[in-house]
Amino acid sequence: MTATLVIFFATIVLFLIGKIRSDIVALCSMAALLATGVLTPSEALAGFSNSAVIMMVGLFVVGGAVFQTGLARTISGRLLRLAGTSQKKLFFLVVLVTACVAAFVSNTGTVALLLPIVLAMAKTSGTHPGMLMMPLAFASSMGGIITLIGTPPNLIVDGYLREHGFGGFGFFEFTPIGLVCLAVGLLLLYPLCRFFLGRRKKSDDQASDDDKSLDELLHEYRVDELVHRVRVGSGSRLAGRSVGELDIHHACGITLLEVRRGHKSLASTLLSSPIQERVGPETVLDADDLIYLLGHEDAVRSFCKRYDVTYLPDSDEEGRGKLDYYEIGLSEMVLTPGSALVGRTVAAANLRERFGLNILAVKHGSRYITEGVERQRLSAGDMMLVHGPWKGIESLGKKRREWLVIGNPAEAEEQAPLNHKAPLAAAIMVAMVLVMVFADQLGVEPSAAVIVAGLLIVLTRCVRSVDAAYKMIGWESIVLIAAMMPMSTALEKTGISAAIANGLVDTFHGYGPIAALAGVYLVTSLLSTFISNSATAILVAPIAMQTAVQMGVDPAPFMMTAAVAASACFAAPISTPPNAMVMSAGRYTFMDYVKVGVPLQVAIGIVAVLVIPLFFPFG
Repeated sequence: MTATLVIFFATIVLFLIGKIRSDIVALCSMAALLATGVLTPSEALAGFSNSAVIMMVGLFVVGGAVFQTGLARTISGRLLRLAGTSQKKLFFLVVLVTACVAAFVSNTGTVALLLPIVLAMAKTSGTHPGMLMMPLAFASSMGGIITLIGTPPNLIVDGYLREHGFGGFGFFEFTPIGLVCLAVGLLLLYPLCRFFLGRRKKSDDQASDDDKSLDELLHEYRVDELVHRVRVGSGSRLAGRSVGELDIHHACGITLLEVRRGHKSLASTLLSSPIQERVGPETVLDADDLIYLLGHEDAVRSFCKRYDVTYLPDSDEEGRGKLDYYEIGLSEMVLTPGSALVGRTVAAANLRERFGLNILAVKHGSRYITEGVERQRLSAGDMMLVHGPWKGIESLGKKRREWLVIGNPAEAEEQAPLNHKAPLAAAIMVAMVLVMVFADQLGVEPSAAVIVAGLLIVLTRCVRSVDAAYKMIGWESIVLIAAMMPMSTALEKTGISAAIANGLVDTFHGYGPIAALAGVYLVTSLLSTFISNSATAILVAPIAMQTAVQMGVDPAPFMMTAAVAASACFAAPISTPPNAMVMSAGRYTFMDYVKVGVPLQVAIGIVAVLVIPLFFPFG
């Protein structure tokens, strides 16, 4: 017991100091419990096989796909229309939407699905993510109180009542208490976040937003006006012929950039077939192909007339006249003073043959050159806009003696949205949520639904690659939760949790049912700060039941109190998975949770103790 107490308090002190990363502190705590013999190896490592932790991994992948496909931006854009430019309206919109979803979906699932959407909303509105991430996590816990299935502690106390011959709670019996707690949260959370989190400096990620986007590059180089689309008809002179055979560039003065094939099968669309193909001399054009090309409109229309192809005007509504960056990307490169290309023409660089890339434009000093690019002689410091496969751009970046590629092509590729996969990602996400909501009726474990959804996201290429999926996982949050779970086991195994709980409840027992109710809430609230809310509910349920029986009152208000206290835990990132999931996204420290979470937790506790007996009388 002594070793466990020393490790427990040392862990809390290190969390509060904040000089060491939270996940490292958690791993050290786990290792200490293992080294001192408090836990066996299987007990110490059990957190890494816990179904909740595995669910978090899958949910990070699904949430990452929501962001990668542009679905987050679409949904956030529609929500922002409701909030306008008001940060306060945006704040309350996030809290209310999250609470409504969390009432029917697990709070962990709710946060994983909404996190990329809220991040997109913060970026679009210019709000620091720290103002929205913690409210997102806390609102998911408050929303979970509203229904029987909203959070595990609700189900645990309901099951305990039924096992001991008492009537359980109905699906919406938690609703009045949950709505009161949510109202208290709405009143306090905004001023608390404004006071403690509202004065944050611009983060590194936000500072990087000042970098030019790919579409901004097109506009800067005056290239966006030169991009056009044409459709190859069945009777076109292009059908069945190769680009090298036609020599379109010299004949018409235009450059073919990419082709998108028609008549794709459903299977090929769902799986990994490319939507874009680079145009090379060997490319054979077919009927129904969509070609993106570069040139002046009069030259393009002349080309259409000559080869019997259909010109497709830009559609601002659909945005289909602009380039997309699925397999083919865009980047800037600058010529170094020692480059062998200094004084030579763009054609001498031969980037098409070497890397499969086209040079769309050249920036010479303050002048942008889009005509006769191949004949342009290069000088040191000239910048060029290149377009082609992402792999070619990455290879280009390795030739640093000749030129420097601006930015990070690999990072730019990962950030380019896969818009064409958005409907598929949405379908997978909705199916996963429905299975989680009706898991009991379907006889399916929620964790199985999440794992299958995560695999489908990867297999259907809603993320760019398996490596990209791994990068989307918040490993710090995963390790933090998994490595802290053994502390819960140690506190229970050594009898510390039971001793603390019994001592506090005995203290309040003689002062009447309201005081005893407050004692149950206090015990549960303290324990849920340091061990999982599910473990806390399991531990406190028999104590709450025994207290009610000894006082000769109905156990329902005591069990309801235990459930609410176990769910309304905000004072630490380790209290719930949602708290941990938003920690890195919001750039929070352990003390941020203490500053905002403790006042909120105390206020909800006071209100809950006073309100619960009104809906669930003692006798």
